[in-house]
Amino acid sequence: MEDLSARCIRVNAEIAPSVSYLSMIERGKRVPSEDMLTVIASVFQKPMDWFLDDVPEEKSITPVKGSRGGISGIALEPSFLFSNEILQIAIPEMLSQTGTSGRQFAHLLIRAHQEHHQNHFPDLERAAEEVGLKRMPLSVDDLFEIVKQQGLTIKWFKKLPAAIAKELGATTSNSNNGLVTSFFDSPGTIYINQILKSFTNRLKYDLAVHIGHSVLHNKDGLKSVLLTGLNPNNTLSDDDSYSKQSSTLNAQDILHAWRDFESSFFAGALLCPKVPFRQLLDRHGYEIKTHEQVGVSASVAMRRMTAVSSYRHWHYFDAYAPGKLKAVYRGNGIPLPWGNMREVEDPCQHWAVFRMINAPVAGSSAQISILNVGDEPRIYCCESTNVKDMADNNHVLCTGIDLNPAIDAQGGDSASIAEDLKQACVKGGGSSAIPNSIKSQLSSVARILNINWVERGIETDARLICARGAVCPRKPSCYSKCSG
Repeated sequence: MEDLSARCIRVNAEIAPSVSYLSMIERGKRVPSEDMLTVIASVFQKPMDWFLDDVPEEKSITPVKGSRGGISGIALEPSFLFSNEILQIAIPEMLSQTGTSGRQFAHLLIRAHQEHHQNHFPDLERAAEEVGLKRMPLSVDDLFEIVKQQGLTIKWFKKLPAAIAKELGATTSNSNNGLVTSFFDSPGTIYINQILKSFTNRLKYDLAVHIGHSVLHNKDGLKSVLLTGLNPNNTLSDDDSYSKQSSTLNAQDILHAWRDFESSFFAGALLCPKVPFRQLLDRHGYEIKTHEQVGVSASVAMRRMTAVSSYRHWHYFDAYAPGKLKAVYRGNGIPLPWGNMREVEDPCQHWAVFRMINAPVAGSSAQISILNVGDEPRIYCCESTNVKDMADNNHVLCTGIDLNPAIDAQGGDSASIAEDLKQACVKGGGSSAIPNSIKSQLSSVARILNINWVERGIETDARLICARGAVCPRKPSCYSKCSG
């Protein structure tokens, strides 16, 4: 109701209902005037008569967040092969033979857990709100004060201490590939790289992560090391933290990776508290540049979009050239265009994030994409932007949504619309202007979702993309001939 009231105010502030008035309408205590109902109808992209029909709709306007999300699972049959005892023997052997580190596997487990719950972690949200009191934006001084309240002290360093460098297997100097930005040392000291004095947004994020480590894990003896760019092993991890990896899976790998995730999620919730940030995004149509008003990086804001939005079908990629994903979230189950556990020889060149890596453009770019998931075409829209990390590495941030559930919730037939759009793209050699009949339906969905870049994407050509070049739906196939 808070979101609906805010959306109505944007349409007509004088007639828009308050939250309390909406509550009374819902409980049958008030009947909205014709003018007020017109405003509400415009938000839901429905004719006013739709609200006067006593026959309930089969589906709600906004799909209810389910208990499951992310990629589809498989039936574990015969079940006796998937017993704890067998898995404890088989998993280390599998990791050893595939060259997957225990830490990488731990991140895969956490990502699956995150996607299964569609980025919904109320306990972590509440913990952050209790510390930050839902204030937004938080300044550096605000965070320093919270650090002090937690009984922590801050020390600055120019050169990475030799003991930490030895533990990481890194040099003590900052490199172009990556640098250590901060680390926590028990019992209560946060060491911060002096470079962060010139990067306020990153400084705030590091402080928020270490505050999370203190709040959630009671300042235990585990070192929490944050870095940017490539880690000392010249690889990319799923977050901005680093702990020494082992070649086999052990309990410490899982523990370290889970605590890194919790502290990182806490940091986002502290800097961008759920309700205030969602209201800000709603006022500005989920524009990426909204991060500037909060004083956080684009990556923090885009990751938080997936958590605070009432629409749950999101994905997020943080990609480095030539085709490595540093961070992944797939609450809508979109297949990965490539991975960070192995080299992919045939990534589809037409994913928006891949195109932007190969042909950087200024600002951000929206794209409507058609992708077969299983045997069903699905319509995705994403917004991508080029950024540089503190180690001067170029990378691309991409956040997007699955439009099929929103189309179905509006009474449309997403399967037939996606198939029609797919065929138009096939005839166009892989891309096509969106036909007017489809454009009107997608525009209505975009306005209901209140995401500006979906509307911008509709005005550009839709593109066929595929999970791998070998299953390219284009005719003729562009496999091995993609030029971006």
